[in-house]
Amino acid sequence: MRILGHRGASADFPENTLEAFEAAVKQGADGIELDVMRCATGELVVCHDEWLDRLAGVHWEVAKTPWRKLKTADVGTRLGFRPARLPLLEEVLEAVPTHFFVNVELKCDVVDDHGLSVAVGQYLSSRRDADRVFVSSFNPLCLVRLARAFPSISRGFLIDPDRPWLPQAYGWLPIVAKTSVHPHFSACTPARVNAWHERHWQVAAWTVDDADEARSLRAMGVEWLITNRPAAMRAALSGKLSSG
Repeated sequence: MRILGHRGASADFPENTLEAFEAAVKQGADGIELDVMRCATGELVVCHDEWLDRLAGVHWEVAKTPWRKLKTADVGTRLGFRPARLPLLEEVLEAVPTHFFVNVELKCDVVDDHGLSVAVGQYLSSRRDADRVFVSSFNPLCLVRLARAFPSISRGFLIDPDRPWLPQAYGWLPIVAKTSVHPHFSACTPARVNAWHERHWQVAAWTVDDADEARSLRAMGVEWLITNRPAAMRAALSGKLSSG
């Protein structure tokens, strides 16, 4: 089972920052999961929230704010950490080791993604190490756009536990997923995991911070564990912890 740091080692460092991603490397993760959206000037910004109120205490909408302004926001202090800033996707891929896997989640909840999917695909396809990256999204339309423009890029569909299961798992999943399915860990059962494997999809379960849950998912055959605590999950899966 491979471990992906959810927004980096986000239990110990501010989420989606270079500090969190570098910590995931040190904590024994196999890769990282991160969120990407476009800002007003077109850059691919690594950030989960559409607005920066929670992260930085400023009422800035990422999509309508230029990068020169966004990069001044402190997204560490408000979360209880040292000051930190938002990075660009390019900065993250340059900062982590070349063998590190990167799960890029396209953050877009509306029909029009304003070029996000194609921009991410274009950037990734320009890199020599694009084979270590797989793109996921809750928004199937983003994955459709990515597939049309850049069919060779690995794609995984995120299944939202707050939305009806059937349309996602039996409607969109077979259409948009190329290599993986990304369910909440609570949606994983042996039967479902087996069925996904029969379709040749790998399973990336999120967000798992409990040792017993991690071991249970590994027993089902889940390939990817997305966690806020890479070090703890690595220890649990190595038999060094008895409980979560």
